[in-house]
Amino acid sequence: MSDERLTISETGIDPAGLGDDDLFRELASLHRTRLDTLRYGPDAALDNHLRRTAELETEYMARNPGREVDRHRLTQDF
Repeated sequence: MSDERLTISETGIDPAGLGDDDLFRELASLHRTRLDTLRYGPDAALDNHLRRTAELETEYMARNPGREVDRHRLTQDF
């Protein structure tokens, strides 16, 4: 990637510097590894996982504020 916003930290690439496909791939990877990290990871790994998930999900929501919501998934009326 040659994007000037591309910043790499200890937790990974700045979500703002990821393309949409890369952002979604990173989110999918975190969700796949969530249970194992929760059950077997040391506290530092879980903290990192939570922080990274929040960063990526926040970026996803910023890019997709009007995302489609499946009404069948709601447990109550909002």
